[in-house]
Amino acid sequence: QVRLVESGGGLVQAGDSLTLSCAASGLNFASFAMAWFLRAPGKEREFVGISWSGVDTTYYADSVKGRFIISRDNAKNTVYLKMNSLKPEDTAVYSCAERIVGSGGSASAPMHYDFWGQGTQVTVSS
Repeated sequence: QVRLVESGGGLVQAGDSLTLSCAASGLNFASFAMAWFLRAPGKEREFVGISWSGVDTTYYADSVKGRFIISRDNAKNTVYLKMNSLKPEDTAVYSCAERIVGSGGSASAPMHYDFWGQGTQVTVSS
């Protein structure tokens, strides 16, 4: 059974940095692309970025490009989201997700992901 567990969220001030972790189990982690999404209060789920499997390649939403960095440690079955220069508008629940193998289409569409973590709350105060 696939399980994704996020950790590392919390309350920070604007301009601070924070690193989230997503520990995966029940899957051949290195074979899967892993993404981060956020859901702000009252809003739809929003793509943050993705770490593609097999290649050291990442892709980010424009809103976080240059501030957020996704990395992964396949030996630890963990994907990370390092968030720098945090803004109050980054406040959200952040979740990791496993991309369906062979799924085409946009990396930002939630429909291409089949397993999700529960999420971790990030609150950025001004």
